[in-house]
Amino acid sequence: MKNASLRAALAAAAFTFALPAAVSAETFSIGDITVETPWTRATPGGAKVAGGYLRIVNNGSEADRLIGGTSEVAPRFEVHSMEMRDGVARMAPVEGGLEIPAGETVELAPGGYHIMFMGLERPLSEGETVSGTLVFQRAGTLEISYPVAAMGTRTAPGDGGHSHHHGGTHGTTGGHKH
Repeated sequence: MKNASLRAALAAAAFTFALPAAVSAETFSIGDITVETPWTRATPGGAKVAGGYLRIVNNGSEADRLIGGTSEVAPRFEVHSMEMRDGVARMAPVEGGLEIPAGETVELAPGGYHIMFMGLERPLSEGETVSGTLVFQRAGTLEISYPVAAMGTRTAPGDGGHSHHHGGTHGTTGGHKH
């Protein structure tokens, strides 16, 4: 009896310690650029746009720029800024690409900088994963995937509601939902 209880306790402990690894988001790297926690949200039927969110870490000594990308679910990919003006959320494409300063992190999150998947070919469903690329001016093209979180959520799947900041202050304004 004692051995059975011990085995059950050890199994529960092993499961508890394994759990964070199972829900942690993927990291993708090319050159000096590391992309952390890419994600998107489920969309209602008929939606033609979806937002993409992630953190970009520039580990290099020179700035880079996110200048484009692709998605398997939409023909157009744009990087947008969002700001509140007179109580209205205003989005606009980031002309010339989004600068990723040397040694800094830029967060693309709801309410700030974000990716727009435009002309969605189908709704996005919670639990699926969408593949795509990010194109950086210096580092090149990086293949990534975006886990799809629940509609309306404000944090990455598995992020536990915590936002991670690595010294950058980009993309942290407002409160806009797509």
